[in-house]
Amino acid sequence: MKTTKTLIVIVGPTAIGKTNLSVDLAKKYDCEIISADSRQFFKEMSIGTAKPTLEEMDGVVHHFVDFISIKERYTAGQFEKDVLKKLDSIFKKNNLAIMVGGSGLYVNAVCNGIDEIPSDLDVRNKLNEELKDNGLDPLQEELSKVDAEIWKTINQKNPQRIIRALEVFRITGKPYSSFRKQKPKQRNFNLIKIGLNTDREIVYNRINKRVDLMLENGLLKEVESLIKYKDLNALNTVGYKEFFKYFDNELTLEEATELLKKNTRNFAKRQLTWFRKDVNTAWFEPKDTREISAYLKEKL
Repeated sequence: MKTTKTLIVIVGPTAIGKTNLSVDLAKKYDCEIISADSRQFFKEMSIGTAKPTLEEMDGVVHHFVDFISIKERYTAGQFEKDVLKKLDSIFKKNNLAIMVGGSGLYVNAVCNGIDEIPSDLDVRNKLNEELKDNGLDPLQEELSKVDAEIWKTINQKNPQRIIRALEVFRITGKPYSSFRKQKPKQRNFNLIKIGLNTDREIVYNRINKRVDLMLENGLLKEVESLIKYKDLNALNTVGYKEFFKYFDNELTLEEATELLKKNTRNFAKRQLTWFRKDVNTAWFEPKDTREISAYLKEKL
């Protein structure tokens, strides 16, 4: 079925300039933006997630920013449902919408659909208890044995990802990877995917500067206000966990800052690995606004 409804998807590593491009394009096409940055969903986390300011939003309507609490559980599957509902509403008044963000799983959920993967809160709670009592090592070892395929592709130091994969295995006796084989779902709108990337050293430079700016803007105060919630999944993330260690006297301020820069660089590498797998994404330098406009004109 042919349709004129189109979602422009902008992806790329952190600090590359996705927000600026999305706002510029939204103003050009007079359309709204959907955020696919899973860390910017949370009301309590602003500085450490580099959430766009009102000034940066520049009057453009942004959806899925600042809309839930860190105390709430929000999955990629729920995001898929919520975004599709929102797009139905947007497309009634405009043929275009823009989705921007660096959370690959959430971008993929909207573009291709999320796999129907079983869950069980009791099993997850038990795994979290094991993590608390014995650390991550035994869980890492278990996952590497029961699901070698997923073990190779996930962030092996992320407890949330390890626990989710083991939760599925313990419920079903089948590896998590076996549930990720379904065909992409058909959407009733077109997709145009744009990726931003540039020389690695430039990206790393921008990351380092962004971290310094976060600290100037009060990151430490934000992290300190969230210490009592530090065991929540939402806060087991780059930008917060490093400074929880500082407040626990495990690291000096300088060490925590350097660790944040290093972890963010590694995060950017993982983002690129994920997004490069999609052959339908056209890649541009962040400054190539003329080329991006020409590409969109050709596609729309």
